[in-house]
Amino acid sequence: MPTPAPARAVPCPCGLPASYPECCGRFHSGERQAPTAELLMRSRFSAFAVGDTAYLLRSWHPSTRPGVLDLDPGQRWERLEILATERGGMFETEGSVEFRAHYREGRHTGSLHEHSSFARDNGAWVYVGPLSPVDFD
Repeated sequence: MPTPAPARAVPCPCGLPASYPECCGRFHSGERQAPTAELLMRSRFSAFAVGDTAYLLRSWHPSTRPGVLDLDPGQRWERLEILATERGGMFETEGSVEFRAHYREGRHTGSLHEHSSFARDNGAWVYVGPLSPVDFD
């Protein structure tokens, strides 16, 4: 009897060339912490894509974190573009990431453009909030 082929790994929603478990899934599970602000941004996008509200709240700065986060089940986050990063490296405590996140709601497609602030809280990168008004296209 032939051995079944292994299941093909699901690509990570963040757009990096790795499977979800090897990329953002390890941050979502708590196995690892994102080492840079950009990787935290990518992992947060992936959390929106897979519906992981617990991770989104956990990776949000306590001073700006909402009490409850309800995701729209009809909204599908499909693609992330990193437009720019400033600081936010492995040995830094603050950084920013400018990105465009593409989504679909039914037949409508759109994008969210944001320049976000990140900081370390107890050694872990967290999302603080937008540095400028958020732009939906």
